[in-house]
Amino acid sequence: MCIKSMSYLLSQCRFPACFPSLTPPVRISNRSAKINNIPLALCLSSRLSSIPMSQFTSDSPKDATKADGDNSNGDVLVQYVVLRRDLIDAWPLGSVVTQGCHASVSAIWSHKDDPHTLQYCSPQNINSMHKVTLEVKGETQIVNLSEKLNAGGIAHKLWIEQPENIPTCLATKPYPKATVSLVFKKLKLCK
Repeated sequence: MCIKSMSYLLSQCRFPACFPSLTPPVRISNRSAKINNIPLALCLSSRLSSIPMSQFTSDSPKDATKADGDNSNGDVLVQYVVLRRDLIDAWPLGSVVTQGCHASVSAIWSHKDDPHTLQYCSPQNINSMHKVTLEVKGETQIVNLSEKLNAGGIAHKLWIEQPENIPTCLATKPYPKATVSLVFKKLKLCK
């Protein structure tokens, strides 16, 4: 975390109940921030979730007011991630989430020069990405969905876990929502 972001965090911070009378000197360096020799992360961990992440990295007020992920015609850019319900029920949650992360990163990297991907990952939009996570029943459905997307010309990555050679999930490259939402309309949100 940069010094500017750390300074902002400190200016917005209310200390947890375990330090009610703490009005400490704050020492910030490139390596660490401490409050009375307690790492800042420990002091503030219960308060971080109430501060939007965009507040930590935005370098100027104009970044916060820019339309989040909107492309030139006003349609929000979105990346769809589709997981397999049978794996969600059988594997540890972290393993399934990891598969979705693999597919998402791979789809973005494979289309890193695409105008929608560049806009989706731009500094103005990096803190306001839109993803929709859906589910299908199992392997047959994820493979069929991938074939349907291929036939429709929708760029995506079907993640196949190696060395087991198991198709676990897929993710599209970022698209304007109106372009691809109909393809995914019949799928359930992953819950």
